[in-house]
Amino acid sequence: MMFGQLSNRESLRDLIIVLEAHQGKRYHLGLGRELITKTTLASANQNRDYRIFEDFAFYMMKEACEKRVTNILDIPGRKYAFDSTTIPLCLATFPWAKFRKKKGGVKAHVLYDIEAQIPAFYTVTTASKHDSTTLSTINYEPNAYYIFDRAYDSFKKLYRIHLTGSFFVVRAKSNLKCKFCKWKRRMLKNILSDAEVKLIGYTSEKKYPESFRIIRFYDEEDEREFTFF
Repeated sequence: MMFGQLSNRESLRDLIIVLEAHQGKRYHLGLGRELITKTTLASANQNRDYRIFEDFAFYMMKEACEKRVTNILDIPGRKYAFDSTTIPLCLATFPWAKFRKKKGGVKAHVLYDIEAQIPAFYTVTTASKHDSTTLSTINYEPNAYYIFDRAYDSFKKLYRIHLTGSFFVVRAKSNLKCKFCKWKRRMLKNILSDAEVKLIGYTSEKKYPESFRIIRFYDEEDEREFTFF
């Protein structure tokens, strides 16, 4: 299966055809000299624990990140971006992956090392699961930066990131309610405002009791304003 992934095979049949074409090399790959049938491969694949491949994938990603890391942004600490993508599945084949009334799917949540340009971590959930629930699955590193989109504005979980000594950057929603505590006067180009704020409301303050920074930025290329905290 690892050979199939690395050689970009699209199906078990495709994998078998390639292995047959390279019959003389199978022994050196550790696959033996006997011809592997599709039925044998499908049966072995079905009964083998997926965690064998998962652990190997995490090991390879860690090795790749350590060998490719470069400080492109000239800021100390690792920089990560976390986002998800929905993979549609047929409900008739995967009834457990129900997403909507007539649709099935899973979500792949990927932590991407921005400077190494390699995934550092991933987890897979049902497509119906909200993105912010996966924030607790990440093993946060002190002094590292984590970038999230608006779907990840769970302040209770973000406060836990802050307590680990990590930094987060989240695109703010328009309904964010906060009070301004301090303003920065001198700002770089395209920075419309730079302030220190605190959340408003008993429940919100309990989730994130400390102040945090919020920045309004103007993107000249797209002619749009963005707010990050």
